[in-house]
Amino acid sequence: MTDAPAPTPSRIPERPTLDGLEEKWTQVWKDEQTYAFDRARALSLPREQVFAIDTPPPTASGSLHVGHVFSYTHTDCMARYKRMQGLEVFYPIGWDDNGLPTERRVQNYYGVRGDATLPYEDGFEPPFTEGVDANGKAIKPADQRPVSRKNFIELCDVLTVKDEETFESLFRRLGFSLDWNISYRTIDERSRAVAQQAFLRNYARGEAYQSEAPGLWDVTFQTAVAQAELEARDYPGAYHRVAFHRDGASGASEPVYIETTRPELIPSVVALIAHPDDERYQPLFGTTVRSPLFDVEVPVLAHPAAEMDKGAGIAMCCTFGDLTDVMWWRELQLPIRSLITRNGRLQAETPEWVAGGPGESLYAAELATKTTFSAREAVVRALRESGDLDGEPQKTQRKANFYEKGDKPLEIVTSRQWYIRNGGREADLRADLVARGDEIAFHPSFMRARYRNWVEGLNGDWLISRQRFFGVPFPVWYPVTADGETDHDHPILAPEAALPVDPQIDVPEGYDESQRGEPGGFVADPDIMDTWATSSLSPQIAAGWPVRGGEGPGSDPELFEALFPMDMRPQAHDIIRTWLFATVVRAHHEHGTVPWRNAAISGWILDPDRKKMSKSKGNAETPEDVVKAHGADAVRYWAASGRLGTDAAYDTGQMKVGRRLAIKVLNASKFALGFGEVSGELRATVTNPLDLSMLAALGDVVDKATHGFESWDYTRSLEVTETFFWTFCDDYLELVKDRAYGGRGESEAASARAALRIALETLLRLFAPFIPYATEEVWSWFEQGSVHRQAWPVRDELPVGGDPAVLATVSEALAGVRKVKSEAKLGMRAEIRTMTLVGPAAQLDHVRVAEGDLRATGRIGDLTYGEGDGIEVREAELIPMDQRPSHPA
Repeated sequence: MTDAPAPTPSRIPERPTLDGLEEKWTQVWKDEQTYAFDRARALSLPREQVFAIDTPPPTASGSLHVGHVFSYTHTDCMARYKRMQGLEVFYPIGWDDNGLPTERRVQNYYGVRGDATLPYEDGFEPPFTEGVDANGKAIKPADQRPVSRKNFIELCDVLTVKDEETFESLFRRLGFSLDWNISYRTIDERSRAVAQQAFLRNYARGEAYQSEAPGLWDVTFQTAVAQAELEARDYPGAYHRVAFHRDGASGASEPVYIETTRPELIPSVVALIAHPDDERYQPLFGTTVRSPLFDVEVPVLAHPAAEMDKGAGIAMCCTFGDLTDVMWWRELQLPIRSLITRNGRLQAETPEWVAGGPGESLYAAELATKTTFSAREAVVRALRESGDLDGEPQKTQRKANFYEKGDKPLEIVTSRQWYIRNGGREADLRADLVARGDEIAFHPSFMRARYRNWVEGLNGDWLISRQRFFGVPFPVWYPVTADGETDHDHPILAPEAALPVDPQIDVPEGYDESQRGEPGGFVADPDIMDTWATSSLSPQIAAGWPVRGGEGPGSDPELFEALFPMDMRPQAHDIIRTWLFATVVRAHHEHGTVPWRNAAISGWILDPDRKKMSKSKGNAETPEDVVKAHGADAVRYWAASGRLGTDAAYDTGQMKVGRRLAIKVLNASKFALGFGEVSGELRATVTNPLDLSMLAALGDVVDKATHGFESWDYTRSLEVTETFFWTFCDDYLELVKDRAYGGRGESEAASARAALRIALETLLRLFAPFIPYATEEVWSWFEQGSVHRQAWPVRDELPVGGDPAVLATVSEALAGVRKVKSEAKLGMRAEIRTMTLVGPAAQLDHVRVAEGDLRATGRIGDLTYGEGDGIEVREAELIPMDQRPSHPA
């Protein structure tokens, strides 16, 4: 690169502009496959010369927000750097298009909802499009038309493809250097096969199992929810002081008061529980009390999780009101008296433990089929009438568990679900998974603590089944006995060679379709996998993990062997507990290793109120308008200015700074290339001390920028490069302008031009990961190929022998000259007849070697030097513009 051809004037625009660069270079990069992964080269290289990225598949449901731009820009900067370092970069793109967000968008967009009981309608046309009715009004849930499972899935597929096309257009415009030839959808044939194969192997090794147990349930979305999807929120409630009854020493009934925010669960109480050290209740341990209204006898037990200072200090354990109830039920081996059903209402049948008692009629008339809210009101009325309510309810704000995408508190419902072991119930596995976290280099390193804390705090295995439609079905059927009962204890598993399968359509071996649902026949498992159960296999999906013995879609055993474990997982910190941990679990079980060597963790984007921006919260900015307003390079600059692991404010002001930088790169480059041709070996041509000084300082920048990337501090790389660039523009370009035009002879001009060319080549490569459009445009003016396929700069490319202090000192002197002119209210073109420059002797020596450039730039006549503590201009005699001698034309 030191024998660069001269720029062709026709390739340098008369007036450089950012307008149109995105359209121009996006198409060029697409046509020339600039960022394509070279599989053959990757397989021929040592593993350390390949860099594989486990790109986050964005949720394809609606629109992106600026948080995506923030984290994906971080990843892209590293991908571009590694590519310029000569590594073969594997940078795929996936779309996470299965799961609840997609279903909810389809419901709102088309005005439909899935109903598994309805038959398929061939040629079905949805009643609405784009979420509005014929009058342009938003579709109400009551107006949604029920459609068959298959029709609903088809609509999900259509809409996600449409959304993904929009996302791809935006990602390309933002300059993300993804290889669009390596893409997947988490609902496509390959992803389904990978997810089903991994599940079958988990099951065969005993890592996946089915259990009927209490679990968190969202009554709105009608699906089970995993621990990792919980969100604790304040919820209005009221404490009710309620009397249970025990037989006193005299035989008379004595009250035992509890305080509860959920009196509607009194009919499901199984015990009263207090702390073993609570002296108030120690005499009651081992005895029984009777519940108000229903007169059901329950034991009084001790457990260390009871809180002595909360309420009355003794709590009722119901099956189930919250996760503490589940813990007590499990550890104290209590019975199940479950009342709340999947629709969030109390069961219709009077429970057997209530039947025949004093509360039978109350339950049948006031509680059966009621919502928890209505049941609570009925129970409170009855408690008042019976005298078991002590005082009036006291309003409070209680913490309740919500599904992160839901609007109502979760209930705990007993149901049959699939789980994968994740250490929540096994100390040895938990320790192994904690140790896996220690094998991963987290960036920043403190994020490892979040991983460790999550794993060590788990209290149950990973619930992976969901009661929805659009997702990967479990490759499982169940025999139906001769009596017509489903035999869940002997599941029929699909063979790996048949994957992917849809048990609702496909038939297990040895059966035919006529036997579906019949005695002696089979039924399909009705559930789908949680979306994390598929996206947790993103490394396997993207890198070619073989399915069907290597004959399945997307299988590439050789490539997978070469790429796995991958090098980088980029993601936000809030999904360490979900996506990151789940991916570690899958790799640990299947491969006995970690899935990647590095985890780059981005922070959140905050709104003006310092709250996280997200689509679900309704405070997210969509990036389309932002990119149009400021340009991709400007938006990328803002994103790259935020460090890994640090939350950043949404700041259009910072984007304006980035746009100014990109424009300056165009204009300064045009100026630097406009001094005339440069020929020969550039390094040897640079001889002037100021030129060598500038390039020595640039060498320091190269070292620091490289170190920044190598230490995963992209922001530092940008900062040091940008700081130098502005000094280069404001000082160096001005200082050498006269000399570069030939004002001091040809050899001095050649030195300046060569230094400018070397600096420009270096700076463009340093900026290329951050502002790819401006740098590519300028590169095309005087070089061949793409700047993004050039080698990352190294200090050894630059001439040696320069002292960075020379440019720094001369710049300080130039600042002094500018100051005296400004204070005299004269323009920078005003001449100085005479002046004295004072400063330390060593610094004055630096100025002397570049005195010619300083005098020419400052339009200085006589220049004398004097000793001083710091660089300062004194005794300057300026010539006003109207007193300058005229020069003949």
